Amino acid sequence: MDKKFYQEYYTLEREGWWFKARLSILESYCKDLAVNTNIKILNVGAATGATSEMLSRYGEVTSLEYDKFCCEFLKEKTGIEAINASLTELPFKNNTYDLICAFDVIEHIEYHEKALDEIYRVLRPHGKYFLTVPAFQSLWSNHDVVNHHYRRYRKKKFNSLISNSNLKIDYSTYFNFWLFIPISIARFILNILPRKKKENSSGSDNEIMKSSKVINAILFSIFHSEKYLLNHNVKFPFGVSIMTIGHK
Repeated sequence: MDKKFYQEYYTLEREGWWFKARLSILESYCKDLAVNTNIKILNVGAATGATSEMLSRYGEVTSLEYDKFCCEFLKEKTGIEAINASLTELPFKNNTYDLICAFDVIEHIEYHEKALDEIYRVLRPHGKYFLTVPAFQSLWSNHDVVNHHYRRYRKKKFNSLISNSNLKIDYSTYFNFWLFIPISIARFILNILPRKKKENSSGSDNEIMKSSKVINAILFSIFHSEKYLLNHNVKFPFGVSIMTIGHK
């Protein structure tokens, strides 16, 4: 990611509608995945720390972040000491972690097969993994460019990659379903009429809604409403993102 992105990302992870709703949904699954509070959790792509803070309620968390600047930013802002390393070369022994989480990380990695192989290697036998990625290449926009994404996924393709790494899939679904059509329209318009990037901004889509508390609250409520359905094992046919949970 661009360095300017982390400055806004810290606030967005804690106040932005998408981040807050997603974090609440993710936590509802992590509660069930954490069999006890003594489990060892690896959080890959800790970013500015919101997911690590959430996961710390359910076990001993090791945070890992590829970007050195982000590690320094994370330490300064939160006190979390993240390991500066890549998911394609994890600095851990085989069979180390009970739960490995990579929330919107795999799309940043060119050789995603190697990343999934590393998750398999470091995960303990019967250990759990929890992955999310952005969905549908048709939604590609400047936001993906700013975030240094290599791709977006379809669920079938993503889960095929996971299975090829010998990881077992327990549950998988698209999510952020209700907002898929309006987000698709917004991305289409922005791709045709790209907005002028301000000098002091990152140019990400996050800038569009952050100034309006009303819109932020409405979008949060719409996205967050999916939590009830997801927790009752509803599988959406499409969505802006994909989540897959499974085991070794």
